[in-house]
Amino acid sequence: MKAYLVGGAVRDTLLKLPVRERDWVVIGETPEAMIARGYTEVGRDFPVFLHPETKDEYALARIERKTSHGYKGFAVHATPDVSLEDDLIRRDLTINAMAIMDNGEIFDPYGGQKDLENKIFRHISPAFCEDPVRVLRIARFCARYQHLGFSIAPETQKLLHEMVEQGEIDHLVPERVWAETAKALSEQSPAAYFQALRDCAALARIFPELNALFGVPQPAMYHPEIDTGVHVLMVLEQATLLSDKTTIRFAALMHDLGKALTPSEKWPSHQGHETLGINALKTLCQRLRVPNNYQKLALQVMRYHTHCHRAFELRPGTLCDMLASIGAFKEKNQLGDFLLACEADARGRLGFEDRPYPQADYIRAAQIAAKCIDSAAITDDNLQGKEIGLAIHRLRTHEISKIKQHFTQNL
Repeated sequence: MKAYLVGGAVRDTLLKLPVRERDWVVIGETPEAMIARGYTEVGRDFPVFLHPETKDEYALARIERKTSHGYKGFAVHATPDVSLEDDLIRRDLTINAMAIMDNGEIFDPYGGQKDLENKIFRHISPAFCEDPVRVLRIARFCARYQHLGFSIAPETQKLLHEMVEQGEIDHLVPERVWAETAKALSEQSPAAYFQALRDCAALARIFPELNALFGVPQPAMYHPEIDTGVHVLMVLEQATLLSDKTTIRFAALMHDLGKALTPSEKWPSHQGHETLGINALKTLCQRLRVPNNYQKLALQVMRYHTHCHRAFELRPGTLCDMLASIGAFKEKNQLGDFLLACEADARGRLGFEDRPYPQADYIRAAQIAAKCIDSAAITDDNLQGKEIGLAIHRLRTHEISKIKQHFTQNL
């Protein structure tokens, strides 16, 4: 059996980066022969097998022919006469179309090594435009390799534009969009993913709520970068520095959707944007099948990020209400994640990137103090129904008042 290591494993090996997974292409075999060798068949749309020991994926060499729209609209031809070169040309980028031969040499029929050296993402053939997922994949590669200086080749950028203009991008299924987006959010430079989509006009088709933020002005005093779209990408960059949690990064990116809905005659003010964007966020999450834990945190950050920024100005009772609303008094809560997303928002402004965020320490201290109230006094008073909740609120507010006094004296 002739099996060759291909794709991302070869690319990352040449870049001297950790190899995340190893994919192999098998030449000259049939599915029956693979099963006889002890491999387990797992591919639905084309012949893919798991190695009996390493569990690496081994795919039979194949060629594909476009039959209809979408990333599943292909007829697959996988027979022993398909060559390694035939298999590699169906791939997306030159840097993903290399293989390691038996003697350790690199088989590189399409110039992948040269494009790696020049840090270029370049499509192999015009067939690139047949699969709309490739728009998302190349954007995700931007998120993964931007720190190394990679950029998209001009002819590939033109092809991405054409795919969007011709409507091929509209055939993406929501689950695949979210899968690629979640992966991009986990990369080193996730903001580059959304910028790449915007550069080829795909952001307006896939994330219209986010795209609508570009060109919307904010007060220069608080936002020297002015443009709201620029701001949210800066916030995402700050969230990436603060945490590797993709839920926090998503919440940071989504927090200002309401500013796109502010009537233009009120610009650059955006009073009430915290609630104005809630429906837009829910629509986006429903359309892309975004998991509930992402949506929950994003809604909390959207609704209360300005409360968080103004924490020292809030009355203790108002802060107590906010903490209760986001579930901060529950045993399992997301207060830490909420505060990190809000801190990213505060720092995601031109010239504010290194500013301290004392609000987070104050809110954490307020939450701890309010959670530690002595509830014995409530039970001793034989309170019932709503009276219990009001009494707890009064006790918590009193403790928060003491914390506020301490922090304001030391600011």
